[in-house]
Amino acid sequence: MSTLSPRQQELLSFATTVRGFMPDDEGLALFEAGREACRRFPGGALLEVGAWCGKSGVYLGASCEGSQSILFSLDHHRGSEENQVGWEHHDDDLVDPVDNRLNTLPHWQRSVADAGLEESVVGLVGHSHIVARHWTTPLSLLFIDGGHGEEPAWADFRGWTPHVKVGGLLAIHDVFENPADGGRPPFDIYCAALESGLFVDVSQQGSLRVLERTSTTN
Repeated sequence: MSTLSPRQQELLSFATTVRGFMPDDEGLALFEAGREACRRFPGGALLEVGAWCGKSGVYLGASCEGSQSILFSLDHHRGSEENQVGWEHHDDDLVDPVDNRLNTLPHWQRSVADAGLEESVVGLVGHSHIVARHWTTPLSLLFIDGGHGEEPAWADFRGWTPHVKVGGLLAIHDVFENPADGGRPPFDIYCAALESGLFVDVSQQGSLRVLERTSTTN
């Protein structure tokens, strides 16, 4: 890892305290991917699909420091299937007492505010496939970490990867080659990116895969 500014060191330390499912070694790898994207395209746009309580947003927000780049952090903030009542990754304290629905938005807002990233991390609240349908800004980095079911994962892949610039990066989380380690859809869309002929592998850390877009046509 090349030299970090004191501000980036502070943000990376803070990121380890934010609620989330991303191991910190994968968070650091995501940070490095973000830094590379910002180096290649200063002032560009990064976008993450799946924000939860802001952990990955702080890692990517830290990568934008000093580059004038912006991270758009997209989530409907109602949680994926595995976050709902009765499932493995459910947290009672994330449930809104007014409507008894999961709501991570206040926690995301608090994380971004406490990190001092409100000018470089912009929240988008809505369903990924709807926002993607109207999106026009080229992306220097796309991070897919939304719903891991078949339908949402493929919708994220099909809706967002066309917006990645040539030379831009695609990061996919929870990619497990062994089905016993995790669900298939993130692995399947990772394979689809490689098989498209538009992306090549760049790096791997744990379940995080980073690819580079090398072409607009296969």
